Amino acid sequence: QLHIAESGGRLVQAGDSLRLACTASGYVANGYVTSWFRQAPGKEREFLGGLRWRDDSTYYSDSAPGRFTVSRGNTRTTLFLQMNSLQPEDTATYYCALVSAGVIWPTRTRYNIWGRGTQVTVSS
Repeated sequence: QLHIAESGGRLVQAGDSLRLACTASGYVANGYVTSWFRQAPGKEREFLGGLRWRDDSTYYSDSAPGRFTVSRGNTRTTLFLQMNSLQPEDTATYYCALVSAGVIWPTRTRYNIWGRGTQVTVSS
């Protein structure tokens, strides 16, 4: 079974940009979807956006900031989350999740493989 791990989270200033990476332990086949979620203290884990490896299509939550972009690396092991103009309300633990599916599900319960998360803190 594949394992995934997030990296790139750190303390930044408001207005900064940050790119998070989600790296899989092996090749991610066409039949998989990888998505990004985040969870702020005291809040539910929310879907941000995802990518379907079959055709590189992406889907974003309506509530996801337009400042966030999901993209893949050149190899089939890494997914990125580019975050621009970060604001204090973006402070959260960011998770990536993987599922064998043909649809980019915006629901956390659909995903069965999760990373441990990476902390992003935005100071004002």
